[in-house]
Amino acid sequence: MNRSRDPGRPAPRVLAELGRLGTRAVDYAWAADRQLRHLVGRAALPTGPGGAAPAVLLPGIYETWEFLGPVATALARAGHPVHAVPALRHNARPVPESADVVVEHLERADLTGVVLVAHSKGGLIGKHVMLSAAADRVLGMVAVATPFAGSRWARYMLSRALRSFDPRDPVLLALAGELLVNERITSVYPRFDPHIPETGRLTGARNVELPLAGHFRPLGQRLLVQTVVREVARISG
Repeated sequence: MNRSRDPGRPAPRVLAELGRLGTRAVDYAWAADRQLRHLVGRAALPTGPGGAAPAVLLPGIYETWEFLGPVATALARAGHPVHAVPALRHNARPVPESADVVVEHLERADLTGVVLVAHSKGGLIGKHVMLSAAADRVLGMVAVATPFAGSRWARYMLSRALRSFDPRDPVLLALAGELLVNERITSVYPRFDPHIPETGRLTGARNVELPLAGHFRPLGQRLLVQTVVREVARISG
């Protein structure tokens, strides 16, 4: 029997590419909404009953804590005091400098027993903090869609800050060589991430791949939010 493809139906490869384009469009729309929320009016950090380990939010590059807003709300409801690091601003500094800003915040606020909750570049900053003099203040980290191995697309970016995610970047390579701290990190990442085709998998860490797509939009999806809250609770004991 002739099973030739219907000439009026797009090829599977074309359908797959259209799906990826749709994912990118929805992803960027979600990110634009978060930026707009920040510009229109600064939202207050969510509060809850307290009693659980503090959670410190570390957003990605050019992001504010509002990108982690749905996660922050769920963490607060679960009893975790939620903290942002205002001095990060839009997080455009190099990773080591940003980590210094976070360390200063932890020391100034005298935060201990914290769990870092990071998105994208925030996970690199968080790992750097966990290797710093403030390491004893941090129980662990849940990193979402973090390019621990870099991104092959980074070398084509016009911005120097984005090019720093090139897999050959010295800071990335140095962080990758620090393996012992990975056992205190949970890396959560979507099955398809248009920004990080290498995925967010981290050697020696607890790796959780979710059946989601996108780099930004998963931050607002229930499955990811619930996963982060569960992992924060597990790390904090």
